[in-house]
Amino acid sequence: MTAAPKNVLFIMADQLRWDYLSCYGHPHLHTPNIDRIAAMGVRFTNAYVQSPFCGPSRMSTYTGRYCRSHGATWNGFPLRVGERTIGDHLRKIGVKPVIVGKTHMSPDVEGMEWLGIDPESNTGIHLSECGFEPYERDDGLHPNSGYDPDPAYNAYLAKNGFNSPNPWDDHANSGLDEDGKRLSGWLLKYSNLPADVPEEMSETPYMTRRAIDFMEEAGDQPWLCHLSFIKPHWPYIVPAPYHTMYGPEHVIPAVRSDAEKATDHPVFKAFVESRICRTFARDEVRERVIPAYMGLIKQIDDQMGKLLEYMENKGLLENTMIVVTSDHGDYLGDHWMGEKDLFHDQSVKVPMIVYDPRRAADATRGLVRNELVEAIDLAPTFLSYFGGGAKPHILEGRNLDTLLHDPGKPAKWREFAISEYDYATREARETLGIAQDKAQLFMIRDASWKMIYAEGFRPMLFDLETDPQELVDLGTSEDDQIARLKDALFAWARQHHNRITVTPERVNHMLANREPPGIVIGFWDEAEYEAELGRKYGDWSKGYRL
Repeated sequence: MTAAPKNVLFIMADQLRWDYLSCYGHPHLHTPNIDRIAAMGVRFTNAYVQSPFCGPSRMSTYTGRYCRSHGATWNGFPLRVGERTIGDHLRKIGVKPVIVGKTHMSPDVEGMEWLGIDPESNTGIHLSECGFEPYERDDGLHPNSGYDPDPAYNAYLAKNGFNSPNPWDDHANSGLDEDGKRLSGWLLKYSNLPADVPEEMSETPYMTRRAIDFMEEAGDQPWLCHLSFIKPHWPYIVPAPYHTMYGPEHVIPAVRSDAEKATDHPVFKAFVESRICRTFARDEVRERVIPAYMGLIKQIDDQMGKLLEYMENKGLLENTMIVVTSDHGDYLGDHWMGEKDLFHDQSVKVPMIVYDPRRAADATRGLVRNELVEAIDLAPTFLSYFGGGAKPHILEGRNLDTLLHDPGKPAKWREFAISEYDYATREARETLGIAQDKAQLFMIRDASWKMIYAEGFRPMLFDLETDPQELVDLGTSEDDQIARLKDALFAWARQHHNRITVTPERVNHMLANREPPGIVIGFWDEAEYEAELGRKYGDWSKGYRL
């Protein structure tokens, strides 16, 4: 192995549940290539995203900052101009940061206009792409979505004979019935159909090839390639042969209870009774959707095998860190829920696997770690890997090097994991009839307990040791744990989240030098001044001043 780290391959699979990989214990879905990366590196069992929804979760991962810090708290809320991302930090130290796939980024067009920044300039492009250089940006949404008005993938399909106005929608995410009628993959009923596109032309293989294309062209400059797979996010439809690999017999029983459905918690009840959750709670829906979801994950793993083979043949495994993770999970009917709106582990906990090629990581290869880690930890880890200096005044995550290099238990590590959710745009807020500034949820968990703080409502509380499936809400009790976790959440909220323009070193320098030059405050006379500062700044009578 080379002693000098060079590259990072940062892989994110959208909406991938932590427990739908064989290395995390799924009994039917075998993912040998992702398992291989876990055997090469460290697999984290308690990794949490900072919001259970795409946009805010990704903005936290890319900035290394909590949602309350960067402000992009919902899908389509722009990341404001001035919020630096890992791409911005790496570019300053000579690393080329590129995106291949999805970011779910909405640019702050108004902010750029205010500052006179041309969106087509290099600066404007970086601001529009989360600090990445777009090798191929594709959010996997139809052109009318507003995220990606002209995806190259659509052009690729059109070039290969799929000439509809939107081949992503009409072919890659639709199927045909026995009579040749086109049926949309947006409708869950048709999730069992094969997508109407050759497997090698579907989204996951296409994006894998594009990542390889980048690596072929990369040259000698160190790089971070963010390969961001669009799947297994909905539409839940997968090309042959993956559409028949799994069936209802492979669907694990739903994690839920009748007591949950009869909950008296207004927020949980509002979500459970929403249309999306009522749909995904139906067994017929789960039996149709989950096999397709599993097929999409199996396809990702197969493509990971091709990617690893390429990297091995090119010698890239010797000097490339590989990270495999997700931006959030998917309820799939667990807890009577669909999508990823709340903070059960099915939604907010993600797989996180890190292969570090450095010799310092040899002692931890194949290790499984249970410490609480957060998605925002990746940004400072990447910066450290490339030799960049720490930026604790900006990056709120923690460098994972300690956990990647030392197999022992760290003397001091994170005690709590935090996640946030702004549900102002969701049906539940309308049901509850609350103001948008009150539609806030916070999750805090430690090694044994998880609390969800609901602004304006009682908290939800789960004992993770006696109730690891989070079925029994203890939030109506006067439990001391509620007070303890509220105090911890309040302590986190009181931290500095936006003092990002002054480094800790600068703060200490200002402390040591007291007032700025020429400023003298609170001294009675020359003698008092000279007694305290004369040795440092000189005799007052000789004309010295601070």
